[in-house]
Amino acid sequence: MTLPTGLMPENMHRKVLNNAHPVTMPAPEVTPLHTHAETAKTLGHVNLMVDTLIANATIEDLRAITRNLLATGTPSLAAAFTAAARSRLRQTNARRIATTNGLFTTSQNGIHAIPTQELDHALARARSLYGAGMGFASLAILSSIVKATVGLRWEEDGAMADVLAAIDTDISQAMQSCKEELEGGRVSDTAVPQEAIGNLWSDIGESARDVEIWGGEFPFDRASNSIECWKF
Repeated sequence: MTLPTGLMPENMHRKVLNNAHPVTMPAPEVTPLHTHAETAKTLGHVNLMVDTLIANATIEDLRAITRNLLATGTPSLAAAFTAAARSRLRQTNARRIATTNGLFTTSQNGIHAIPTQELDHALARARSLYGAGMGFASLAILSSIVKATVGLRWEEDGAMADVLAAIDTDISQAMQSCKEELEGGRVSDTAVPQEAIGNLWSDIGESARDVEIWGGEFPFDRASNSIECWKF
């Protein structure tokens, strides 16, 4: 005779429980805090506190924050950053130089040229452009700078020679940016790169001939080699 569970002896009750199959409970459902659609949305504005930080932080702090953010973020974050930079640079028309007359001036001896603060500003714009992936736009500024050196004389050692060496490096960096711009499919009109490279090549050639006339040292060797190796 089978006794009801409540009337079983204690030792028999334990045996029945030990031989029973374990019951598997369904895992609790976890509802995510944010759906994909919510995370994909853009804010469309800057948080008030964040905007206060941006407005009041020093340029050094903002640079450090930006570098840390990009270094620890995903590749898509860096791509979004440079895309925003290109949009801003197009709005401000950063590729233009009002005049090249003030890029260099004459030193106290009245013979040799020295760079001015205007040149620093022009180089900063060019570096911003090719750093953001707008290499061909930066070549317009760099070509103007190279052209402005024609007719000038400078000492082999000094501030002018140093800045020309830096410009030579800038042109090589800009050429690399141009290649990445083409590979990234951001050039719709092939006539634009051809014109930019052609103008730069012409200005560098004019500079080489001018330096040869007065017996100086040609400052744009790396740039010249970069253009010679260029292939569309």
